[in-house]
Amino acid sequence: MRTVPGGRAVAAVAAGALPALAFPEPSLWWFAYVALVPWMLLIRTAPTGRRAALEGWFGGIGFMIAVHHWLIPSLHVFIVVLAALLGLLWAPWGWLVRRMLGGTPSTARAAAAVAAVPAGWLMIELTRSWEGLGGPWGLLGASQWEVTPALRLASVGGVWLVSLLVLAVNTAVTVLIAVPTARTAAVGGAVACAVVTAAVWAWAPRPQESGRARIAIVQPGVLDGISGPDRRFARAEELTRTLAGQRLDLVVWGESSVGEDLGRHPALADRLADLSRDVGADLLVNVDARRVDASGRGGIFKSSVLVGPRGPTGDHYDKMRLVPFGEYIPARGLLGWATSVGKAAGEDRLRGQGPVVMNLPDGGPRIGPLVCFETAFPDMSRRLVRDGAQVIVAQSATSTFQNSWAPEQHASLGAVRAAESGRPMVHATLTGVSAVYGPDGARIGPELSTRASATAVYDIPLATGSTLYVRYGDWAVYGAAAVLVALAASEGAGRLRRPVRGPAAPPARTAHGSSARPSR
Repeated sequence: MRTVPGGRAVAAVAAGALPALAFPEPSLWWFAYVALVPWMLLIRTAPTGRRAALEGWFGGIGFMIAVHHWLIPSLHVFIVVLAALLGLLWAPWGWLVRRMLGGTPSTARAAAAVAAVPAGWLMIELTRSWEGLGGPWGLLGASQWEVTPALRLASVGGVWLVSLLVLAVNTAVTVLIAVPTARTAAVGGAVACAVVTAAVWAWAPRPQESGRARIAIVQPGVLDGISGPDRRFARAEELTRTLAGQRLDLVVWGESSVGEDLGRHPALADRLADLSRDVGADLLVNVDARRVDASGRGGIFKSSVLVGPRGPTGDHYDKMRLVPFGEYIPARGLLGWATSVGKAAGEDRLRGQGPVVMNLPDGGPRIGPLVCFETAFPDMSRRLVRDGAQVIVAQSATSTFQNSWAPEQHASLGAVRAAESGRPMVHATLTGVSAVYGPDGARIGPELSTRASATAVYDIPLATGSTLYVRYGDWAVYGAAAVLVALAASEGAGRLRRPVRGPAAPPARTAHGSSARPSR
């Protein structure tokens, strides 16, 4: 039965949404390796390249809505507009899939597809990772956060290398199903993926343990009628006092745990200093308040602030990368109407000037703070480690999205960032899921769930040495770009080599005046 174009469009949207099942909370990590196959099988049968691009776009819309569905209560119908705009990034990928796998591709073309199709997908991930386009939420490689071999790959090439592996397997499976004559190429591609993974497992350098740190997380939660900054502060204060006598190096509060600028409210600063003295450790709190910074800018900042027994130590970090629509509206003059249809930011927050590494007293580890959304960016944790951070500390809050997949997805990013950087990662939330990961990305101790209003103490291994990702950065992205450039060059050279047909010879005249074409 012939599928009508409308039916293909719906099928493309549905197929594009399937990869969302590989992420938490479903956490069907193994599904990521075949989740794109239905979409690719559909695209390769598109009657034209233009139709393939449209089906790539429709699938991109499905993907964006599925992995960001938890934003619907905040953005309402505007999420469809955003998905339609960002989904356009998949249109060239749809054309590429058909170009490489459409019809009956040769073995050589199918082998090239196993490299080119993943490279095309990675360019999409790189483009939408720009903060202004929503940031790197839902990178396919991040779905492998609990798979040890994949985390080892991340230590070599970041989440980008894991995405390439996942896409290569999907492409190989598509070839196995749809192109029987090129199965040798598909098997070869799958074997190459296995060999690369095994080589990384055997030879990639691993950070070496260099000591331990005892860090506590305080998560007030949303239970017991706690609401508003004053009640949250009081609950966090109550929980923190229970940590006295546990020989801690640091106590971490979540995002927006303090609702007033400590410089303008000394009474709050004194209460935090008292807590620091009681527990015998510095506190890393997060201030969400209006203030004027050192350069004279006035507005609302989200800041990680270190507080010791004598009050704020002077170490603070202002959040640099803000959540589009949640903390600022891009091109507010054009898109400001979004505030009328959802919970978009009524006032833009201000950005920090740069990353900060903080020193804990008494020989404690150096910590590099990140705030919420920033844990999605691989380059930020890499920069902190290169600047000397021994522990990456993320402060977050997901109170708006407590009953969605977002808290688990957000916490899972800590495993990938830890593996990439070779440093432990502490993900502490005001509300949400709090968790700690070791230098290899493996989770340490129990997580605090969205229902928890509690504290937890973690004995965390510190590490020395450097991962290949920290040393060499996004080389996997550059490699993918090189593959696409080589493919474009090959296609261009192929077109130049094709013989150009001249005009047809005029028909010859016979003796009777009739025309006849010359014999060949």
